[in-house]
Amino acid sequence: MVQTESESELERGDRAPDFSLPDVRDDQVALADFADADAVLLVFTCNHCPYAKAKFDTLNDIAADYDDVAVVGVNPNDAEAYPDDSLERMRELVEDGTIQYDAYLRDETGEVARAYGAVCTPDPFLLRNEDGEFTLAYHGRLDDALNPDDEPTSEGGDARDAIDAVLAGDEPEDAFKPSRGCSIKWPDE
Repeated sequence: MVQTESESELERGDRAPDFSLPDVRDDQVALADFADADAVLLVFTCNHCPYAKAKFDTLNDIAADYDDVAVVGVNPNDAEAYPDDSLERMRELVEDGTIQYDAYLRDETGEVARAYGAVCTPDPFLLRNEDGEFTLAYHGRLDDALNPDDEPTSEGGDARDAIDAVLAGDEPEDAFKPSRGCSIKWPDE
């Protein structure tokens, strides 16, 4: 495990890179499929990283609490080197209720993670839907619990604050607070 902090390559207001990735049912899911949502919380995550696992419940709760926001997990890790990050294991976690996001997608090549500039798991990006075009509204930590065993001041507090701002038509706080997690295990490295 190599601890890494997220970096900000996309700027607020930048158009979100499009994608089309398989979900746990082998259906292709594109960013445009979430056009009915006011926002998308796109989180690069995985199955094995203790930092990512510590945020499963936080992301499930956000997905349950916000009807107008789609929570989408994207797993870019090398499944050959890390079998716990396989599509089959993703299916198991969805089927047993461990993961209850609106979608859990497999980025087998890591191309989508690279397009967003993601570097760790979890690495959250909040996308604002502006008439069917998604732009970056927030990139940073989910909350102030930066280590797997830490208790947050407010579970998902930073992400929830950003979501609430976007849903109210406002801008989230400007200060970049990086996420922390395991480095992405790139498939071609």
